[in-house]
Amino acid sequence: MRAHVSINVKDVSKSIEFYQKLFDKNPQKQTADYAKFDLQEPSLNFSMQSAAPETVSRVSHLGIEVDSPTEIKEWKDRLEKAGIIGRIEEDTDCCFARQDKVWFKDPDGNAWEIFYVYEQLTVSDSFPASGSCCTPSDSGSCCAS
Repeated sequence: MRAHVSINVKDVSKSIEFYQKLFDKNPQKQTADYAKFDLQEPSLNFSMQSAAPETVSRVSHLGIEVDSPTEIKEWKDRLEKAGIIGRIEEDTDCCFARQDKVWFKDPDGNAWEIFYVYEQLTVSDSFPASGSCCTPSDSGSCCAS
C-alpha cells in the first residue's frame, strides 16, 4: 500500500527543483505542467500540476514520519546540504507526542515536517484537544507559543 498526494503549484519547474532536493530523486514522469515522483522510501506517489495562484493547494502541513532518531539526523543533514531546512525541534512535546522534528516549506509555502515519535502523550490541560497545536506557525513550528 502506498499513499498518493497530488498538489496544485504555481511553478512546476520550481517545485520539481525543490522536491528533487527533498526526495533526492528525479521525477518518474515530467511535462511542462506536471510531475510525478514514485517513491519507495517514503512509500508515496507524489504528483503536482500547474495551477492559477488562487487554486494552489493549501494544507495545515505535510509530513513524513521516520523510524529512528538516526533518520532525523540523516534528513537534517541532507536538507541543510540542499539549502531547504527550516526549524529544528528536538525532544519537543507537540501534537500529543514527544518528538524530534525538522521543518521546511515548499515553494508555494506548504509546511512539511520530518518527525520521529519517542512516545505518545495523553490529552490534558497542557495539551488541550483543540487549539494551535499541530498547526505550523509562521516560524515553521508545529505548536505556536
